[in-house]
Amino acid sequence: MDRHPLGPIGASLDEAVDRAWDRLRGNPTLDRVFYTASELGDFSLIWHLLGAAKGVTSRRGTREATRLALALGAESALVNGAVKSAFRRERPLHEDDRPHGLRQPLTSSFPSGHASAAFMAATLLSERSRVKPVWYGLAAIVAASRIHVRIHHASDVLVGAGVGLALGRAIRKVFPLR
Repeated sequence: MDRHPLGPIGASLDEAVDRAWDRLRGNPTLDRVFYTASELGDFSLIWHLLGAAKGVTSRRGTREATRLALALGAESALVNGAVKSAFRRERPLHEDDRPHGLRQPLTSSFPSGHASAAFMAATLLSERSRVKPVWYGLAAIVAASRIHVRIHHASDVLVGAGVGLALGRAIRKVFPLR
């Protein structure tokens, strides 16, 4: 087993969450929701689609959609390239075939790129939005899906979410909507 990037506390957290989450796995409804959310998070598809939808339905939409698309590209390069290669953490073991044809990533487990993209996108989409809880709720579902489908450890997801929030806030400061 590889060394945990957050030390023994992170390892204990991962074990506790995985044990608790095991009770939810195998539930047909939850499996469908989380596997679908995980697949929609691949390549930030859900966030690009939502950004495009927002782009055609609001006055500032084109600028907002463009900012989101560029931010998602930069986030992916940073997290899935530089950051993950610095840690090279193994993914959780999963010996059975994955249901619903879920793609098995080749990159490091730490941090979760799905969680990072989700929370960065939620931070950007929620700016001046009346439905902020919807954006963050979707982000939480996509992020949690990675634990459910055993592609990430809980600490990967938590750190990824934190990275995404930080990136989203930084982008809002540097490239504010006008």
